[in-house]
Order: sequence, then C-alpha cells, then structure tokens
Amino acid sequence: MSLFNVYPLFNITPVKAKDVHVYDENNVEYLDLYGGHAVISIGHSHPKYVKNISEQVAKMGFYSNSIQNPLQEELAEKLEEISGCKNYKLFMCNSGAEANENALKLASFHTNKKKVVAFKNSFHGRTSAAVAATDNAKIIAPLNAQQEVEILELGDLVGLEKALAKNDVCAVIVEFIQGVGGLDESTAEFYETADKLCKKYNTCFIADEVQSGFGRTGDFFAFQKFNVIPDIISIAKGMGNGFPVGGILIHPSIKASFGLLGTTFGGNHLACAATLTVLDVIKEEKLMENVKEISKYFIKKSKEIPQLKNLKGRGLMLGLEFDFPIAELRKKLIYNHKIFTGSAKNPNLIRILPSLTVQKKHIDVFFEALKSELS
Repeated sequence: MSLFNVYPLFNITPVKAKDVHVYDENNVEYLDLYGGHAVISIGHSHPKYVKNISEQVAKMGFYSNSIQNPLQEELAEKLEEISGCKNYKLFMCNSGAEANENALKLASFHTNKKKVVAFKNSFHGRTSAAVAATDNAKIIAPLNAQQEVEILELGDLVGLEKALAKNDVCAVIVEFIQGVGGLDESTAEFYETADKLCKKYNTCFIADEVQSGFGRTGDFFAFQKFNVIPDIISIAKGMGNGFPVGGILIHPSIKASFGLLGTTFGGNHLACAATLTVLDVIKEEKLMENVKEISKYFIKKSKEIPQLKNLKGRGLMLGLEFDFPIAELRKKLIYNHKIFTGSAKNPNLIRILPSLTVQKKHIDVFFEALKSELS
C-alpha cells in the first residue's frame, strides 16, 4: 500500500528533536523556526513533557468521557488562571479544525441561526463548516459548499453590519492575526466594533486562536490586545506541544446540555497531561516574557534586511514579506543553511513560528543565513 499523495515533501527525514532543533537520519542538525505549523510551543522533547506523558501512559492513556476525569477539571482551572479567561467553560476535542467545527455548531445551536460570516484570507480548518468558512476555493468540496457562508474583507464594518442585520447569522469567526492567510491583522476599531455588532444582533463572536493562542503573540491570546469578549474561543496547535489536542472556551452565557457536543478521544488522559505540562512550562519558564523579548530582538534584526518590504504579526507569530516569491529562498534556507521556515497563502511571505523557548542566538543564525542568500 502506498500513501495518498497530497503533500509536497522536502527531502528531509527528521528522526529526533530537542528544543529548537531537529535531526535527520544522518544526525544533521536543523534549526526549527516553524515548529510544525506553530505546534511546538515549549520545545521539542521538553524533559518535563516527556516525563509527564510517559508517567501518564504508564498509568492510563485513555478512557471515554463517560467517566470522571479529574485531569480535565485540573486543566480547566489552570487554563482559566493562566489565560485570564474567567468563568469560561472548556470543551476538549482533538484538533483546530474540530475546535472550529464545534464552535460553529455551538453558535448555531445557541442562536438557532445557520449562516456564518468569515473574512478574506481566513483559514479555519478542513472539515465541513470550518473549511466552508476558509477563504480557499481549492479545498472546499461541493459537499462543504452547501454551508451558508459570507466572506467579507477583513476590516469591513459596513459589510458586516449589513450581513448581521438580516438576522440569519449564527457566528462571526475571525483570526485576530491571520495565520495561513499571511499574518494580516485589522484595527482595534474593527475588532471591538465587530464584537459589539455581534452582541447587538444576537450573533456569536468566535475568536479563532488555534495558531495564535497559548502565548505565541506575547499575550496568552491574540484577542487580548483588544477590548473584546468572545463568545467562543477555539484553541489547538501549541496547546499540546505536538500531542493532538484542541478545544473551545465557551462564555457562561451559552448553556450546556447533555449530548449538545461530544467526542471520543477529546480530553483523554494523555491529552490532558500534555496540555497541563505546556501550561506549567509556559508559567515556570516565563515563556510569554521570552516571546516579547525575542520578538523585539527579531524586529530590530529585521531592519538590517534592505530587501524586506514588510514585517507582519506579533510576538513569535511573524511574517517577513518581500516583493518577490519566496519559495526558492525557503528551499535555500532549508538545504544550504539547515533552517526550517514556513510559507503562506501570500507567496511573498516567509512565516516564522518557532518554539516559545527560542533564543537570540537562534535569531542571529537565521538572519545571517537570510543575508547570505539575499546578497
């Protein structure tokens, strides 16, 4: 049996990893400034992470949500404390797409409406409603296209109120910093007014924090830069540092009932052990403070690159935009300098999404390599 060929692959085979580095079968070291799509939050193979998951799987790896799981309750309490999202409720699942799928479904249940508003260059996942709310026609199958979704320009308050005034929109879903789309971010006026409009028209305001959450922007969530109160917050990626885990945080105004949402694997013992460890390490190692410090240093170093058109994003969710396609430049960084970076829907943009443990010396290595290839 062969693999279903849907991924263009680089000719590299990592076999082990440690903190911000991965190593191939020949023990060649690569600097990982992409973290597997922003997944690696506390570093590859963090010793506390390895210890906690190993100890948990030796005791119990999984049982269904039909029994008591104190680890879920501990996680909810710790997440509330570290995130600052007081009185929200936690529902756990397995991925970012599933988190957004549950967020949209819950919004529809809560409002008894079915239309969704999303924004240009958005990416919310590849499942049914989540992919329909994603601005990429190539990955939306006819089955998904039956969902009622209106895609607006990011920042279009006039269009947003016009859509909401029809009173058929269950949810407005937005990335406060767009990930796959290319690190675009709108204004405080837009996000704060959008939040108010949602409340005015009985529509759920969903903050997609799948990529930007868990400290990546220097705040625990990207929306916390603004004066907004999301009805639902979707989380995943850095939440488990590589263990498949996702979830939604639900405002107390939305009431639960038996059977409203459900999952087989979501919130299992290993997922909880992974996420609890991530939260502990973020707090103990002051990683959000490190994000802010390294981000400032990165911004300073970026000014040494005359070819750079724009620097986008916040914290360690950054995009280097040039006035030429960067595909070949990324290949040279990987093969000539052993540095992983990311791409985006914007063909001229390199995404930088390292572990939150990254240090200034690693940023120096990247910029020396970049200067070498651009000279």
